[in-house]
Amino acid sequence: MSDTIHTIGIDIGSGVVKTALFRTHEDGAGEWLAKRVERIRRRDNMQLARAGYDEVLEEAGLRPSDVAYVATTGEGENVKFATGHFYSMTTHARGGVFLVPDARAVVDIGALNGRAIYIDERGKVLSYKMTSQCASGSGQFLENIARYLGVAVEEIGPLSKSAKTPEKISSICAVLAETDVINMVSRGIPTPDILKGIHVSMASRLVKLLKVTGILKGKVLLTGGLALDAGLLLALQEELVNEKITGLDAVNHPDSIYAGAIGAALWGAFRHAKLRELESRAAA
Repeated sequence: MSDTIHTIGIDIGSGVVKTALFRTHEDGAGEWLAKRVERIRRRDNMQLARAGYDEVLEEAGLRPSDVAYVATTGEGENVKFATGHFYSMTTHARGGVFLVPDARAVVDIGALNGRAIYIDERGKVLSYKMTSQCASGSGQFLENIARYLGVAVEEIGPLSKSAKTPEKISSICAVLAETDVINMVSRGIPTPDILKGIHVSMASRLVKLLKVTGILKGKVLLTGGLALDAGLLLALQEELVNEKITGLDAVNHPDSIYAGAIGAALWGAFRHAKLRELESRAAA
C-alpha cells in the first residue's frame, strides 16, 4: 500500500445524499478533503450521488483514477460506479467515532426512523435498537408537522427551546400523532409548546432505545438529519436527567449529518488495504 490513498463515501438516505472524500494515511489516520450534502426533494438520488462524487473530486483537484475505493451506505447499493457497499449501522458507528473519538453510542435520527447504536472506542457495533418506520419519532414526521405549523426547519429548534408548557405527543403512530397536533392547534396550543412536546416524545423513545442497547456511560452522539436540531438535543439531555441516567452525555457535532458518509469512506480505505494485503500474499 502506498503512503496515502483516497476514498469516497456516499450515504444515500431517504431525504438527503451525503458525500465525503478522505485521504487515508498508512497508519490508518483519515484526513477529510471535501464534503457535499444535497436534499433529494423528489430528485433522482443516483444522479445526486454522481453529482456529489464529481463535485468533491473537483474541489480536491483529483481525478476518478486517483480514488482507490468508492464506498456507499444507506440506500446506495445500486450506485453503479461504487466499489463496494457497507451497512449503514457500521458506517454511522465508525463515522461517529471519527467525529467524536470518545463517543460510546450513536443515535441516528433519519427521515423514516431512529436507532441507538452502542459502540466501542474503535467504532465496533456492540448492540443496537431501532424504531419502526411508522413512528412519530422521525425526521419526516417532524418536517411534516413544521410545514403544517408554517415553521421553517431551521426555526424548529429555537422555537422548541422557548416553550413554556410542552404538550407531549402520546401516540407512537405518525398518522395519529399528526391528528394530535391538529387538535392542539384547534385548542390554541402555542407552536413552541407543540414542537417541544414532539421533541420530548422523541427523546423519550430514544432514551428507551439507548437503555435496551445496554450502554451505561459515555458520550452519545446524535447523527442523521435531525442531529443539529438544538431543541431535540436539549430534550434528549433533559430526558436522560429525568430518567436518572447520569452516565450518559448527549452531544452533537457540526458535521454529524456526514457520519455515514465518513464511515463509508474510512471502511472503504480499510477494505482496500485488506484486499491489497491479500493480493500481495497471493503473489508471494
